[in-house]
Amino acid sequence: MPRKYFSFLSLLALCALSGTVLSATADKAKDERVVKDGMLVSLDYTLKSPDGKLVETNKGKEPLKYVHGQKMMIPGLEKELTGMKVGAEKHITVKPEDGYGKINPQAVQEVPREKIPENALKVGAVLAAKSPEGAVVPMTVREIKEKTVVMDLNHPMAGKTLVFDVKVVDIQPPPPPPSAPAKPAAPAKPSAPAQPAKPADPAQKK
Repeated sequence: MPRKYFSFLSLLALCALSGTVLSATADKAKDERVVKDGMLVSLDYTLKSPDGKLVETNKGKEPLKYVHGQKMMIPGLEKELTGMKVGAEKHITVKPEDGYGKINPQAVQEVPREKIPENALKVGAVLAAKSPEGAVVPMTVREIKEKTVVMDLNHPMAGKTLVFDVKVVDIQPPPPPPSAPAKPAAPAKPSAPAQPAKPADPAQKK
């Protein structure tokens, strides 16, 4: 076999091998990423009640994305997700105190019936209200009386044990913070006006 032809084949083989090594290295680095504070996590999940009844799922849809450690998840679920790798799956049971909290009896209040929209006057209807801090608070209609409506400000999942089946789809570094807008340049300082020339002293008379 001519040496040039042999060298060309060797070069092709080396390039192919290098590409394989680089791809394997990138895949390995991705596989070694774990769920930890600050990481952007993509998640598939299914939520069920303890008796196996389906509550909600995002399977077949876009993965749920959140930044770990930013309190974007209920505490019990976020704690169990910590340390998981891409492709890992887990069955997680979250108690009420680690989920949406226990039911607070003081959060059940009666409001005048006329304050509730007519199309929401049915038991089980969920409305949204704003707290003094601006947060959105769900309210559930529990009972309809002649002049008042019993509203429950507890979260609909409050007091319930939550059963999750989760799969980590992807883990990425945190997105960069938005860059601060450039400060406008300070206007140039106006130059001082020119001083008028001092008139010459009149010639002294002899």
